Amino acid sequence: MTSSSMAFQSEASSSSSSSSSSLSSSTHLWNHDVFLSFRGEDVRYGFISHLHQGLNQRGIKTYIDSINLERGEEISPVLCKAIEESIISIIVLSKNYAESRWCLDELLKILDCKETIALPIFYHVDPSEVRHQKGIFGESFDKLGDKLKDNAKMLKWKVALKRVADLSGFTLAKCRKESEFILEIIQWVDLKMVNQTPLSVAKYPIGIESRIQDIYQHLSIGNKDIISIVGIFGTGGIGKTTISKDIYNRISSQFEGSCFLEEVRETSKQLGGLMKLQNTLLYDILGTSLDVHDKNRGINVIRDRLHSKRILLILDDVDELVQLENLVGDRDWFGSGSRIIITTRDQHLLEVFEVDLKYEVMILDDNEALQLFSLHAFKEKEPLKDFMDISKQVTKYAQGLPLALTVLGSDLKSQSIKHWKSAMDKYKNIPHSDIQKVLLVSYAGLHDADKEIFLDIAFFFKGESLENVTKIFDSCGFYPNHGIERLKDKCLITIEGQNKRVGMHDLLQAMGREIVRQESPKKPSKRSRLWNHEDIHKVLQDSTGLNKIEGILLHLPEGDEVISLHSEAFRNMKSLRVFINRTAHFSCAPNYLSNKLRVLDWNNYPSPYLPPNFQGKNLIILRMQHSLIKELGNRFKPKNLTIMKFENCEFLEKIPDLSSLLNLKELAVQFCTRLVEDCTSIRYLPEIDCKMESLIQLNLRDTAIEELPLSIGNLIRLESLYLRGCKNLMHLPIACIRLQHLRWLEIGGNFPNLVKKMRDDGLGNFPNLVKSMRDDGLSLMAFESTKMEAEMSLREERLHELASPTTSSNGSTGLQLLNLQNCFQSETNFFPISSLFTMLNSSSSLRHLHLSYPHIVCLLTSIKDIMSLESLSLCYYCKLEEIPELPPNIREIDVRGCETLEIFREVLKILELNGSHIRSLRRIHLNSCYKMHENIWNDKVQNPLLWKGLYEYDATLFPENQSPKWLTFFHNFLKDNGIVKEPDNYVRPRGEEEWVIDIEGPHNLEEINGILLYIIIYFKDASVDGTIDHTNAKITNKRSDHVCLIEGVQLVNKGSYRRGNSTGYAIWVGYSNLQSFKLPVLENLRVQFDLRCKGMVRFYKSCRAKVVYKNETLEPYHPH
Repeated sequence: MTSSSMAFQSEASSSSSSSSSSLSSSTHLWNHDVFLSFRGEDVRYGFISHLHQGLNQRGIKTYIDSINLERGEEISPVLCKAIEESIISIIVLSKNYAESRWCLDELLKILDCKETIALPIFYHVDPSEVRHQKGIFGESFDKLGDKLKDNAKMLKWKVALKRVADLSGFTLAKCRKESEFILEIIQWVDLKMVNQTPLSVAKYPIGIESRIQDIYQHLSIGNKDIISIVGIFGTGGIGKTTISKDIYNRISSQFEGSCFLEEVRETSKQLGGLMKLQNTLLYDILGTSLDVHDKNRGINVIRDRLHSKRILLILDDVDELVQLENLVGDRDWFGSGSRIIITTRDQHLLEVFEVDLKYEVMILDDNEALQLFSLHAFKEKEPLKDFMDISKQVTKYAQGLPLALTVLGSDLKSQSIKHWKSAMDKYKNIPHSDIQKVLLVSYAGLHDADKEIFLDIAFFFKGESLENVTKIFDSCGFYPNHGIERLKDKCLITIEGQNKRVGMHDLLQAMGREIVRQESPKKPSKRSRLWNHEDIHKVLQDSTGLNKIEGILLHLPEGDEVISLHSEAFRNMKSLRVFINRTAHFSCAPNYLSNKLRVLDWNNYPSPYLPPNFQGKNLIILRMQHSLIKELGNRFKPKNLTIMKFENCEFLEKIPDLSSLLNLKELAVQFCTRLVEDCTSIRYLPEIDCKMESLIQLNLRDTAIEELPLSIGNLIRLESLYLRGCKNLMHLPIACIRLQHLRWLEIGGNFPNLVKKMRDDGLGNFPNLVKSMRDDGLSLMAFESTKMEAEMSLREERLHELASPTTSSNGSTGLQLLNLQNCFQSETNFFPISSLFTMLNSSSSLRHLHLSYPHIVCLLTSIKDIMSLESLSLCYYCKLEEIPELPPNIREIDVRGCETLEIFREVLKILELNGSHIRSLRRIHLNSCYKMHENIWNDKVQNPLLWKGLYEYDATLFPENQSPKWLTFFHNFLKDNGIVKEPDNYVRPRGEEEWVIDIEGPHNLEEINGILLYIIIYFKDASVDGTIDHTNAKITNKRSDHVCLIEGVQLVNKGSYRRGNSTGYAIWVGYSNLQSFKLPVLENLRVQFDLRCKGMVRFYKSCRAKVVYKNETLEPYHPH
């Protein structure tokens, strides 16, 4: 799963700096709608009684002080509380109002309550009289001053009277009826009460608080000199409306007027929809119905009436520029200090409208997703114990989309596990209609060509490189440069990573597949695209495919039978553009394939030849791994071909002339063993008659190639050249030096002819080639041989050139990776290992060093001087007994299979909680280092805290009679403490597993050493190459958004289990000092272990997390 972080993007120069204040998430407790402040002897029994009665008749809860007695020196606490708990305070400023100190104190209190709306009523007085204390109103104020003789107090009241006189209010003129005046006030209060009623937000607003705070910071509400427009965008169902409603509820009272325009997209499509929205906007802010009948006139009315008002306007679900032009127009339509928030699925729309800031709402993280789902399914923050595993499956399916989590949680509520499993099987093929309906909105607004691109990605190209899909769509006439950008802008796809691969949310992918299924729910042969293996099996086996079908992706489950294919099964599929077969086996090959095919990716193709009609003239990608193909034929003329791969096609004898494939970018023919005997075009790679500007990767591994032509220099864009296993290769031509873009050269395996030639030539062109590559910025190099020592004795001075620190023209300073695996097979015929390290110490760029040399029994201490080295691999062949001090920047060490290794001081320091002196060290691989394992786990190396961390929790470990021998001591220790439990069953992983441990706090960071983490896994019933591929852990803390990815070292002992050896174990140990949280107190730590599996492995696991305190001690355990 993808992360829940959010992104703000500044677009316009007018964007303001962020505020440092935060936005309270609490809702104000209002006990009264209106508080009435008045001078009793002036208005109590006339105007106020009628106003009070009118408000009550409308259901507006009004507080009125009924005590008509002289009060004490200060207004009572009851009145203060009533003011604080009232949404609106109506201040009736009558002639004698200013004669009462209690009225003036009420006024001070009202103006101090920032969340209360103050409405002045100028009852037979003019606002200017109040502002300047003139006329009869001023005389009353002067009387109070003469009596009170408190200048400081009088000054406070003067300021308050000026402030209230400057507020918008109602003035009763002499000629106006009081009944009409009162009705107007009540209508205004009515509207304000409607606007002050909080908008309905999500029942369980999980995960929105941090997003709201982030947006609020950038709204800069306190800056009243600017008008700011913020755009919130994201895919459907991500929570844009929920977030904007919550923001509206929290800040609308801080503006002179506010309006939340909901469902702008839907309303604007109705007849007169834009005028309806304009009228709603004007009514909500002005409190009067202006009944605009023309949208162009409505634009002028909005601008004229609102240009001096400080307003909050939120437009929800906008999808067209015309909506913004008619409702917002320009910033000068509104008063200074106004804020406009726009929510949309279309990022590009925000760019066109030139908003000040764009904010992308991201999916919920795993913890938030599980909590939201659980609240809907169980009304609890965590799933019931029996439902935990399947709940995680549901949240993984929803991929952090709040809409999906809400719908699925409600749908599965109160159902049995059996029902849940059945429902999940259904959802994977037919998405829930409520989810589908929301997601479809974005798709429905696309142009036809953009819809085709979206569906093709959903079916075939999720994870494919952007460059490849662009070429495919371009050849189909879909205008991908525009279409792909539109899909990105509408949050329907993402472009991910440095390799720019096309990504798509799983639920959007499911939506696309459901759109196509609905083309013909009962007859798959009448759909445009097929992906369900049962539908494809039936269509192909029954030969019912029609011209409607444009693409097929076939991925059969393991163990399915061979598909009985009729040779004419593809005859009627003349519109077929894409055919991808991942795993299926067919009884025979087709006699016909459409020449409209852009992608032919057919693993296990069952014939030596392509169909006689097939010319491949529109092909962009041809992949035929593990196939029976012999040759492509003379009719095959793929002028647009970009990728051609024939890995493991053992019968392949001939490939097309490369000079005719000017668009070819990648060519791979590795392990095509028949080429060894029969293909002269590969044995002697043909001359390349013209410059090929497209080819960037040439893979000739394990072929019979004997010679690369001088014309290889015409591959002017070549970046990667693979020659491993080319045992007949004689030499590398001088023309290779002209390959200015070459970044990866792989030479390896058994190549005695090349070695002999290099020996005779004193390395021939090899150092010159490497120097040329280095000068042009070579990043990686692999050099591997199994018989080098028997053929040559290389001169050290030439090898020094490989790692010399000469700076290249583009800033590179030499090799970054040197792979010398299997290069050292004897102690005598190659240069001494000491010379190797002397040579490497002069390198200022070497970052990765791979060595496999059975005669290396120790590493020289000089290895610590390779300052740039980040990873060191010594796995499987080395006979090391000790690892000495390591370079200061090392991050990863791999000594897997070094059975003789006994001493590794960095590991011992880590396990004893002394820490490593190498701050960069992240990972150590110790698989099958049996002597090292014994030293770690037996009583020779005591680590009481380590044992304590393992046994203090409810440990569950595998049975003793199936555990590895060296774990016997460990198992007995736990058994003696009475905490071993036999496993009830083993589980089969789903590719990725996640386990969570919550540790209650608080923990004072000054009092702890850190946290120890463990995973112990026992395997059984592993298939061929079943393996635990990757393990890591992350720690989060309730009081911080920071994620700690383990600052200490992970001690890894991973297993790869093959047929005949189907049991194994893995122990993972991690440590962190938690300092990166930078908080004095840590609360509710959560540890999340992530495990990735390959192949079919059943396993049983036990996870532990232990906080280690500085004053903690424990006597060593001694076995019986």
